[in-house]
Amino acid sequence: MARRPTIKDIARRAGVSQSAVSFALNGRPGVSEHTRGRIRRVAEELGWQPNSAARALSGERSGAVGLVLARPAHTLGVESFFLQLVSGIQEVLSAGRTALLFQVVEDIDAECAVHRRWWAERRVDGVLVVDPRTHDPRPELLAALGLPAVLIGGTDADAVTGADAVTGAGAVTGTGAGTGTAAGTGTAVAAVSRVWADDARAMAEVLDHLHGLGHRRIVHIAGLAGLSHTARRIASLRAEAERLGLPAGQVRSVTTDYSDTEGAAATRRVLAEPEPPTALVYDNDVMAVAGSAVAAELGIPVPGRLSIVAWDDSALCRVTHPRLTALVRDTAGFGRLAAEELLAVLAGGPARAREGELPRLEPRESTAPPSAAY
Repeated sequence: MARRPTIKDIARRAGVSQSAVSFALNGRPGVSEHTRGRIRRVAEELGWQPNSAARALSGERSGAVGLVLARPAHTLGVESFFLQLVSGIQEVLSAGRTALLFQVVEDIDAECAVHRRWWAERRVDGVLVVDPRTHDPRPELLAALGLPAVLIGGTDADAVTGADAVTGAGAVTGTGAGTGTAAGTGTAVAAVSRVWADDARAMAEVLDHLHGLGHRRIVHIAGLAGLSHTARRIASLRAEAERLGLPAGQVRSVTTDYSDTEGAAATRRVLAEPEPPTALVYDNDVMAVAGSAVAAELGIPVPGRLSIVAWDDSALCRVTHPRLTALVRDTAGFGRLAAEELLAVLAGGPARAREGELPRLEPRESTAPPSAAY
């Protein structure tokens, strides 16, 4: 393997001392501008880059941020959401020459261990945190470590009542070392920034659409239990069903692991009931496509006897026949917002909450009034 160039190599090529190279590359006084320019040109010719580990040990930034995903790896292979989210994050970080350190782990405890290790090793300057939990240990841990963070997806403080649940720009009243209480909510949260989307309003739009078509038996095939956004969607479904006067038990949610396998299994179970639903709402595109395939296998026409809605649009929803009605949002834009917020925090900005784009429902061929016979 080719040896990486060192400060000694630059000094030899430029005909100066190693201390002069150090002064020049670190922007410190001690060398003339002419010599500084020559040293930098030589460094560029040799392909020299600063050692991030050495910079971190000296108290400088590492030039990297971290993202840990605590989900079973088998659920990620076909889901487009995270690919689009990371592409938006990377777009912002690349422009600022900041690296993204990414790791997949099995559970939240393993994720917390990674955060502790990264902090101890000074591997990252800050972290992006996904999949907020209803009882989430990560914000408090990160605040205690002093590791800058942005929570992607928000907390219960942001959710059911919308942006008014947090006064000002994510106002937090201090209660101790790095923690606080979100104003007006009584929910203890760490003073970390967060970006979020209003899942409750989006679910209300879905239910209004299906109710307007005449559906009264609606099942929500939800994602992982314990995630904040899953809880918000389930709560919104119940609240909207009550507001619309739909019969108790006719509108409900069942949780899955987001995979096509569990999505298909849940679909098969609810369609086998004595009074099966006439509409299904899926928490991602993969489960929606799997559910559509189950309906076709069972001889249940979509949308003649069953309407289908997918959360988060993708190419899968648009190439499936019939094309699936879906909630559309700029997921890459959501990633860009999160990365911009983390860079703002690293630049000394305050912790705050920023709301992303509200998903909009795009009706397609998979939703229609239910057949009168059902």
